[in-house]
Amino acid sequence: MPAVANATEKRRQEVLRAIITDFIASQEPVGSKALVERHHLNVSSATIRNDMAVLESEGYIAQQHASSGRIPTEKGYRAFVDSLGEVKPLSTAEKRAIATFLEGGVDLEDVLRRSVQLLAQFTRQAAVIQVPTLRVARVKHCEVVPLSPLRLLLVLITDTGRVDQRNVELDGPINQDQVARLRDTLNEALHGKTLRDASVSLAAILQDPPVDIAHHLLRAATILIETMVDQPTERLIVAGASNLTRLGHRAAPAALAGLIEALEEQVVVLKLMSDLPDFGDVAVSIGDENEDEGLRSASIVTTAYGSEQTGALGGLSVVGPTYMDYLGTISKVSAVARYVSRILSGE
Repeated sequence: MPAVANATEKRRQEVLRAIITDFIASQEPVGSKALVERHHLNVSSATIRNDMAVLESEGYIAQQHASSGRIPTEKGYRAFVDSLGEVKPLSTAEKRAIATFLEGGVDLEDVLRRSVQLLAQFTRQAAVIQVPTLRVARVKHCEVVPLSPLRLLLVLITDTGRVDQRNVELDGPINQDQVARLRDTLNEALHGKTLRDASVSLAAILQDPPVDIAHHLLRAATILIETMVDQPTERLIVAGASNLTRLGHRAAPAALAGLIEALEEQVVVLKLMSDLPDFGDVAVSIGDENEDEGLRSASIVTTAYGSEQTGALGGLSVVGPTYMDYLGTISKVSAVARYVSRILSGE
């Protein structure tokens, strides 16, 4: 809505907020009498009806039938979202539930899976998270574990918490001193580098390797380069898609089917997450603001997770009906993203 210029406009903004709040709670059209009774607006029903007529003429609300109350339009939801102030904090119990559940993750993917399960449960909508690829990672450490004199285990650890393990078959025995030298040589070349730069660095040291570990280094570096070049494709973890079936009484069956199909088509959601908001911010897209036709019956709340050091590692979204609880959803998405970020950064 335009900036509030006078008391009348301010009241109409309050009326719009009240209509949207009531509709989100009930999914039933809202009448003027109910607004006066529930929200103590200190004006008559006639004044509220006049305000509602103006809001309808401006496209913020609509009337489905001549005798029915009003429902918000996408333009109304957008004005409502844009007028929201600070995100309301979660309760102590909710914060404790998030921390306890996420900290129980055994590895990166388990933490991410738990995050979307929790969000789907909290919001009763669908939740989606990107799994970080090796492309955005930097090498934290490469551990070299001797399994036998002729076999090594390489453990590549990135700053995203990803762990890749590879076996290396050697063409001659290796002793403990050589294992230590190999470990130091590899880490000198790898530490702190992106996967692309690390593979280039490994190729460079093979041009002039230490003589006593040259053969072992060649075998190990070859395996590591293959690991870093053969990066996994981007993918998503989705939870709570079945929650969207409750859209059935508000959305046409075709729209509901299109929404669920869009979620299953990971390319669609990956495209959505290719333009993440600035780190720490939350973006909300409503109905026709979504490019993909299958998502035009939904609203999507998206944020990024990661850290100041790594930047955004991926996106985290909740997908639900346009009548979702925007304020509650935004606060829950923000909170879960913060907890995921802390866990990945080792805090």
